[in-house]
Amino acid sequence: MSPLGKPSSLIKPTKDTKFHIDYDWWERSNQDLRIYLLSHLPPEVRERLSQSEHDAVVDYIDPDTAEVMKLDALGLAIQQAAKAPNFINEHTSLVDSVFRVFLANGNTPLSSRELAEITGRSADIILKTLGGHRVYKGIRPYIPPQDEKE
Repeated sequence: MSPLGKPSSLIKPTKDTKFHIDYDWWERSNQDLRIYLLSHLPPEVRERLSQSEHDAVVDYIDPDTAEVMKLDALGLAIQQAAKAPNFINEHTSLVDSVFRVFLANGNTPLSSRELAEITGRSADIILKTLGGHRVYKGIRPYIPPQDEKE
């Protein structure tokens, strides 16, 4: 992190700059992450979860990596929704499409080029949108922790 505490403010992103969801941004913003996450679910699931105050945690096994993760009902619903073939589609806004990519891939950082391949959108437009001064839904350039850079 920079001495100014604004890690992405010093980066001039390129098409190879990796982006991710910065959940710290959500904590500092006046936006509600849970409500935004619910908006990415099918209406019937969204309705059920929005009425539930029950936050039971379950073990979720990633089908690709076999990694076991602890997920609450919302996290599990997102993982299930992400498997649907139309989770990322041409009718979803660019920012929502990119956000959904990160939801589906466990927030693994990706470049504009990689995001373009997955979303079917232009890498130039993705870079122009996400690489500017405005932060959309917490999607920011990824700065690896100091110990990962060595």
